[in-house]
Amino acid sequence: MDSDGGFHEVEKNGKLFLVYHHAKYCPIPQIHTPTSSAELSLQPLFLCPTKRQRKDVSYTNHGLYLLSSSPEYVIPTTTDSSDHHVLSLFWCNNKEFDTNGGCDICKGSNFGTDYYFCNYCDKKFHRECIQSPLKINHPYHSEHPLQLSLRYYGASDNIECLCCRILANGLMYHCTICQIFMHPTCAMKPKPFVVDPPKNHVHSLMFFPRQTCLTCNLCGWLRQVCLTYICVRCNFVSHVDCMNLPHIIKISRHHHRISFTLSFPSRLERFCGVCRQSINGNYGAYTCDKCSDYVVHPMCATWKNVWDGKELEGVPEEDDITQDVGLFEIISEGVILYFLHDHHLQLEVNMLYDENKFCQACVLPIYEGNLYSCMECEFILHETCAKAPRRIQHALHLHPLKMKQFHNREFSGCDACGRIYNGFGYGCNYKDGDCFNLDVRCITLPHKAKYQHYDTHPLTLLWGEEVSEKDWCEVCERNLQDTGAKVFYGCNECYTGFHVECVIGADPYLKPYSYLAGGSLNDVQALPKRKISRPFCVSCKNRCQGKIFKIDYIITCSIECIYRLDLDPC
Repeated sequence: MDSDGGFHEVEKNGKLFLVYHHAKYCPIPQIHTPTSSAELSLQPLFLCPTKRQRKDVSYTNHGLYLLSSSPEYVIPTTTDSSDHHVLSLFWCNNKEFDTNGGCDICKGSNFGTDYYFCNYCDKKFHRECIQSPLKINHPYHSEHPLQLSLRYYGASDNIECLCCRILANGLMYHCTICQIFMHPTCAMKPKPFVVDPPKNHVHSLMFFPRQTCLTCNLCGWLRQVCLTYICVRCNFVSHVDCMNLPHIIKISRHHHRISFTLSFPSRLERFCGVCRQSINGNYGAYTCDKCSDYVVHPMCATWKNVWDGKELEGVPEEDDITQDVGLFEIISEGVILYFLHDHHLQLEVNMLYDENKFCQACVLPIYEGNLYSCMECEFILHETCAKAPRRIQHALHLHPLKMKQFHNREFSGCDACGRIYNGFGYGCNYKDGDCFNLDVRCITLPHKAKYQHYDTHPLTLLWGEEVSEKDWCEVCERNLQDTGAKVFYGCNECYTGFHVECVIGADPYLKPYSYLAGGSLNDVQALPKRKISRPFCVSCKNRCQGKIFKIDYIITCSIECIYRLDLDPC
């Protein structure tokens, strides 16, 4: 069994570092990559990690397996050995970090500049992952040694690296007692003993190993598993990921930019705009210059599902997205020119329900209420849809979303609810992001709806305590609470309740008589639901409740049923 890895103090350019070393693989603490032939000749041969992980492993928990085999490659004495070694790739060393990991055994780590390559597996690996000993005595967790473990990618729970806070998968170091995890590259990276200067403090900060008993002055939280640095002069404590918190950011939960402040005086109790929990004004927080009462915890504001990771200090601010100039032009009283239509629209009051008339934006039928109707064609918009903003900031997405229109042979899928639609939607135009679309339904549901087979009155949107006494859906006869839904339609006169999907159908956001073409399918035509005769779906064998989808002579009741058929495009 190989010996443990550890750290020594090394001074470079007047600064003190804690540098990883190993008695065999790194006998002299150093922070440079060996390049001379003499240094390279001292390096032993290392085993390919894909073979190493198949040797002696034992299951622990969290889907983790402890490794017990040495990283060194032993030259076989027989010809039937399947083990193979890796080759040094010092010629491909990067000067910039690979944000995708660049390693086929640890995944996800964004640190690592030296690599090995396996000719047999055709895979590249970090030097730290190749040379990883079975145990490391780490200064960031001095209570117990960290053991080399393997976590398979199908594990259900998400665990993060203590150092970089990135999801940990594959090869990693693990404390079985404290449940601490580190990527091998993060575990072996040189650690600054002193940070000078940090972004959010005027003095140097020194590493302090006993972090569990100190509250961070920047985030106000006491985190038992977090690296801590202190300033003795100021009695100041900072977590390692708080000392460089961004100064100005934009989050998905607020319309304006927010700025970091070390404290905020307030006589009234303030609550976080993300988690809704109380915030102590004596610690750091993010506040809005335009909304005096808006405040957010630093950890809530920089959460990956709330913030896109961009520091906006020094970046010019765009126009407020709540100001939608030019949504439509007022031609005269009750007549407008909508920005996505060429003809004039006239305001009308609809008194009758006609399911054959539908809104071009949300693709839902026109019920009683105000609408805008085209004076030259059949283009119709609900008044509320016509006034929907061109750009929005929504909690479901990190960036501002812009409205766009899909025509009869165009359709998209909503990344929030999974439905396909071809009315109006909101999409992200952020050039550096890998972003998704939202349909109008996920932005707003219609306040009124109608299901004439079960109720003669218009149904209204209900949520919260309003649906506590309406136990059963009148259509599917399932208990409303058992389905986990939070929003329903109900009749206040008949005291009946309905699931949203049972009222508006499985695919309500596709225009009737439109064609959908794409993928491995032939042209699919969406037809409106039939009032008298409801045909059987050839896929699920049930009668079609809502829209009907037709491919040649084949009838199905939903897009999902179409994909179940696995039709040959020829």
